[in-house]
Amino acid sequence: MAARRAIRFAIGAERNEVGQETLAHLQDEVRRIAEIYVRVPLGMILDDLTHIQDETFRLLESGHARPSQIRDLYLLASLQSGMLAKAAHDLGDPQSAMMQARTAAVCADQAEHQGMAAWVRGLQSLISYWADRPEDALHYARKGTSTGGNLRGSVNVWLAGLEARAAALLGDAESVHAANRRAEDLRERTLPDDLDALGGNFFFPQVKQAYYEVEACVLLGDGNAHLVARAEEAVHGFSDPNDPYWAFGDLAGTQSDLALARLSTGDLDGAVEAVQPVLDLPPNQRNAGIIGSVQRVRSSLMRGMVRDAAAARELRAEIAVFSSRPALALPS
Repeated sequence: MAARRAIRFAIGAERNEVGQETLAHLQDEVRRIAEIYVRVPLGMILDDLTHIQDETFRLLESGHARPSQIRDLYLLASLQSGMLAKAAHDLGDPQSAMMQARTAAVCADQAEHQGMAAWVRGLQSLISYWADRPEDALHYARKGTSTGGNLRGSVNVWLAGLEARAAALLGDAESVHAANRRAEDLRERTLPDDLDALGGNFFFPQVKQAYYEVEACVLLGDGNAHLVARAEEAVHGFSDPNDPYWAFGDLAGTQSDLALARLSTGDLDGAVEAVQPVLDLPPNQRNAGIIGSVQRVRSSLMRGMVRDAAAARELRAEIAVFSSRPALALPS
């Protein structure tokens, strides 16, 4: 509390200009929040994130920023708006998420930051994917790839993975496999850039690429023992919370995909085992993507030979209870 009071005083003292301490504070906060976003409940960072976005907008609107600072401020605003778009998505509000994403896109253009402009298109694809708008998801992923051009950071690998998942929802197997092959080729030529250095949602590691590849194949219905093995490897990739690339949402996604892969081979007990850790997540980690993932498992349990099994009925009921609470009900 004392530290927050001190920085508010410092920002106030520099109110008639964009002082170096104010700018450095905003940069430090963006780096801190970006790094931990995927590792902690949203309620731990949301207030800080909204505060620094408001402060950055105020500085841009004040007219006191020097020309050399304006581009940095617009990039900060884009990063902050992008994270708030992800936050709105996690809270199950795709409309607000897309509004923040559009603000992030405008700010990225003003900052003339090609990588961030491409990343925002990926974010719009992600929002559309979970909002059950696969055509839009595919459009934004491909638009991001066009925007990214010859960038060498991991954003283009992410965009290829997003394209594969969106195409899978549309049943376009040819596009899925082409996008996954492109992601593999891009990975071999990737060089970390300034977005990758932020970590969190701004970096797309190999382990997450494996998760996306498995999910696209699961959604296509390519169920076999080989896919189950790949899904198990994807879960293992997120098994260590101390790994720098660990994210509770990605772990839950891989576990749900493993359940779907096992159900496609008739392994009901294995599916229950895979998805149970997801259903044990505390309410402050149950974001919209996680709820969407387990709902796919519930839908799969209503089809095929497992439909009338007692274990399937019990798991469907448990998933219904899990999904009935508002996504990430935050404390007031």
